[in-house]
Amino acid sequence: MRTDFQTDQLTNPAVAEADGILRKCVHCGFCTATCPTYVLLGDELDSPRGRVYLIKNMLESGQAPDERTVRHIDRCLSCLSCMTTCPSGVDYLHLLDGARARIEAQFQRPLAERLLRALLAKVLPRPVLFRLALQGARLAKPFAAIAPGRLRAMLTMAPGKLPAASNLDRPQVHVAQVPRKMRVAMLTGCAQQVLDPDINAATIRLLTRLGCDVVIAKDVGCCGALTHHMGRESEAMASIRGNVAAWTAELEGEGLDAVVINASGCGTTVKDYGHILADDPNWAGPAKTISDLALDITELLQRLEMPAPRMAQPVKVAYHAACSLQHGQKVVAAPKKLLEQAGFEVMAVPEGHLCCGSAGTYNLLQPELAGKLLERKAGNINSLQPDVVAAGNIGCMVQLGSGLDVPVVHTVELLDWATGGPKPAGL
Repeated sequence: MRTDFQTDQLTNPAVAEADGILRKCVHCGFCTATCPTYVLLGDELDSPRGRVYLIKNMLESGQAPDERTVRHIDRCLSCLSCMTTCPSGVDYLHLLDGARARIEAQFQRPLAERLLRALLAKVLPRPVLFRLALQGARLAKPFAAIAPGRLRAMLTMAPGKLPAASNLDRPQVHVAQVPRKMRVAMLTGCAQQVLDPDINAATIRLLTRLGCDVVIAKDVGCCGALTHHMGRESEAMASIRGNVAAWTAELEGEGLDAVVINASGCGTTVKDYGHILADDPNWAGPAKTISDLALDITELLQRLEMPAPRMAQPVKVAYHAACSLQHGQKVVAAPKKLLEQAGFEVMAVPEGHLCCGSAGTYNLLQPELAGKLLERKAGNINSLQPDVVAAGNIGCMVQLGSGLDVPVVHTVELLDWATGGPKPAGL
């Protein structure tokens, strides 16, 4: 793609990066076939190729983005299916993140939307506030049907019952139950530890049985993904630098063999810390080190010797490949292989490349499109008639759980159960 940036524009590192990304696009359109919003809407501007043009025009003009540009970029799920499809290696992730930061800085949204986005950015990354918000939502849930669109989506997705907070998520070291093979830090997540603390409990049980000391480091908080993908850069950078500092302290102390993450949406961002802070001379080195150590839980389990399964009967598992895992981290085979080795009958979901509609805050900010994607995904899953659905991301689990009658559990919960842990509560 030809670009026409002025020389002075290219002195801006963000614009220079965007220029390099844009020039790789060859207009082939392969991305349109795998883009969920284009599949639903059939609008070129709701495809990656269309959004690339909108971003190009926005950056070249140097003007504040207009409403049309913002609308179509907001509709993007950041599922990154287009990056898996693209034959030219267009780095759509970083192009889109840069565009969203520019929109946040230069475009004034309607007051109601500004307040909603500020509320989500304030509450979701903070477990204490999030728990309080969910307790309030539980009281209002019976009135969801008469609530306006976005509020209705929030109330509908709020759990009817909230699990108690877990002591396992507090700063501490969970010691290996057998001679230690590895020392790993675990990200406990923000929404996950509130919505489903059993995921972290299963992860800790499994890793300590396999010979890992599991470190819950002091001062580690939200990974920064939520605010980063909303374009709220100052908040995202504060979270990212805080985590890099906390894990670096562990690394320089007793050492770490890995930073393990069991929410793939978080994992995609942590693995990108090195890129996000690459231009910061004080943080570039430590951030890259942390990115290099970051592993999805299934990647780490493949490096360890899994015990023989104790399953009495095969269980039919529909494996839902979270976009952030299959497209963002390119982790495709590991979860399915581990489940099969653990004795489960694993079935791939038709149209598995298409997003379920969760996508971080997407199902809250774009509930109509998210609902259509959920309906499509639920139909594909139901066609398999599984006993259970396995997924590697809490956002997907909540989204799928709101549209399915079959139980939805985390992959690590099934692996823990198959190798000596308790049966997942969801079953």
